[in-house]
Amino acid sequence: MAAGGGGVADPLSPAGVPCAFSPLNQAYFALASADGLLRVWETANNRLHQEYVPSAHLSGTCTCLAWAPARLQAKESPQRKKRKSEAIGTSNQIDLLALGTAVGSILLYSTVKGELHSKLISGGHDNKVNCIQWHQDNGCLYSCSDDKHIVEWNTQTCKVKCKWKGDNSSVSSLCISPDGKMLLSAGRTIKLWVLETKEIYRHFTGHATPVSSLIFTTIRPPNESQPFDGITGLYFLSGAVHDRLLNVWQVRSENKEKNAVMSFTVTDEPVYIDLTLSENKEEPVKLAVVCRDGQVHLFEHILNGYCKKPLTSNCTIQIATPGKGKKSTPKPIPILAAGFCSDKMSLLLVYGNWFQPIIERVVRTPVMNSEAKVLVPGVPGHHAAIKPAPPQTEEVESKRKLGENEISIEERLGALDIDTKKEKDDLPQTNSFPVLLTQGLESNDFEMLNKVLQTRNLNLIKRTVLRMPLHAVIPLLQELTKRLQGHPNSAVLMVQWLKCVLTVHASYLSTLPDLVPQLGTLYQLMESRVKTFQKLSHLHGKLILLITQVTASEKTKGMACPAQKAKLVYEEESSEEESDDEIAEKDSDDNWDEDEEEKESEKDEDLNEENEEEEEDAEEKDEENGEEDRDVASEKELNGDSDLDPENESEEE
Repeated sequence: MAAGGGGVADPLSPAGVPCAFSPLNQAYFALASADGLLRVWETANNRLHQEYVPSAHLSGTCTCLAWAPARLQAKESPQRKKRKSEAIGTSNQIDLLALGTAVGSILLYSTVKGELHSKLISGGHDNKVNCIQWHQDNGCLYSCSDDKHIVEWNTQTCKVKCKWKGDNSSVSSLCISPDGKMLLSAGRTIKLWVLETKEIYRHFTGHATPVSSLIFTTIRPPNESQPFDGITGLYFLSGAVHDRLLNVWQVRSENKEKNAVMSFTVTDEPVYIDLTLSENKEEPVKLAVVCRDGQVHLFEHILNGYCKKPLTSNCTIQIATPGKGKKSTPKPIPILAAGFCSDKMSLLLVYGNWFQPIIERVVRTPVMNSEAKVLVPGVPGHHAAIKPAPPQTEEVESKRKLGENEISIEERLGALDIDTKKEKDDLPQTNSFPVLLTQGLESNDFEMLNKVLQTRNLNLIKRTVLRMPLHAVIPLLQELTKRLQGHPNSAVLMVQWLKCVLTVHASYLSTLPDLVPQLGTLYQLMESRVKTFQKLSHLHGKLILLITQVTASEKTKGMACPAQKAKLVYEEESSEEESDDEIAEKDSDDNWDEDEEEKESEKDEDLNEENEEEEEDAEEKDEENGEEDRDVASEKELNGDSDLDPENESEEE
């Protein structure tokens, strides 16, 4: 069965696209692609049988689909004898394909006529249809939706027979019991309903995210000595969105626990699940799970009571192209769906792209025993390296072209040759880290673990932890505990791994009942480290203060003085004599105050010189006047004026 519809923006919507094999001999494979088209392919010759475009394929895209059960065909002949109209209706149901849409309507498409048979609308759902299930006996149809309701349809009249509330949130998956009297429904919790009364018979814990798959795995209880009421003792399987664990539940009496009895672990979210029913307690259940990463995990297990440890796959199938050239590496081709044939031994694989898939039948499935030879890289326990494809005269194209013969899976697997010699110096590729980590933990290969655990890329560590299988989480934690007790440099890297593992896988670790004894050493180690943390933090703070002060003092000592010219330089004279040139040079370096004083002294000297000159001029004038006086006196003496009285002299003056 398909895990859910594609093309929905809701992060909690299932991955993949709606698809399913026809019942009985798996002659047809129907899929509703993201563009809203329904395509039906013939599995025998890989040819497109029909293509149907719904009128509202853009607004009301297909979200789920289901083939009418093959058991109606066996009841066709007796009904024809009773009434012709019933015979026509029942025969039409044999080839019907029910399509649920995003707007709440349900379409019934006839693959024989190649046209729409009828449409179920009135009184049904008013929101997206999440799952459709046909009743194997009466031809009724059951559907669930985001509107929280479950609807029982009469496909003859295209009317609602019954409608009831299935959950407080959206109902995402349905499954009818083998006897046709019970109905399983699931949102996050799982409920078992009595179809006749529409009452809840049992509750189950469910998943943390919306359940995308519900399938009954057994048709008889393990203890056949007790009377069988048709449901008690049966096992069923559930898968959920973003959950890498498939849980197995057992219908028990009322006072028993409601948790899962066992689980299967896969590498990614399941997008398509198919299984072979176990008809007795000694027959194992064969399970094929297609994951979102394009791999198929095959399980084979006898369901018999409680199993504590998650079960890993017996084999993993992955398809890859040989690549071009000698040095090219194989490129994986995603597997879209896988279904068991009626012989329970062969397997139909659908791979490639949704618009033109390749359908091939594997005659013998690899799910046998532990001695089976695995030809595919990426499986836990596979230690060989991939050797490049041998040179070919014609290069193989990975894309399928019309009119050309497609390469079979056998040829593709043969192209992936196994080389037993591997150089130790080769570094692992990024996408092989989860595989190398798992292999190293299983084989205790110290060198292989070093190649993975010594990485310092935080994004690579996170991707590796996300993709590693769940059964390897506890061994990885134990390996990290050993390495944490070693060299401090190695412990720094191990702390990054430990933090990522505890963050990513916290939900899985919380479900383990014996987690404390398994991780007792790690707890003790962490407690011993934490005890000294406070003292170390105090010491660390003091050391930081000391280092800061020492660094600051060293910086101040080592700082060079900035280059500046001195305005005044004073030097003691070595001798009394100093040249005029040196004095001039020193005077040039004096400040402007000394220059002004010199200028003032020069002005005073000039003034003194001028005064002296004036005084000299005055003296010269006085001397000239004295000489004139003496000349006049001598003349007077000659003229006899010297005998004059003093009085007369004064008068004359």
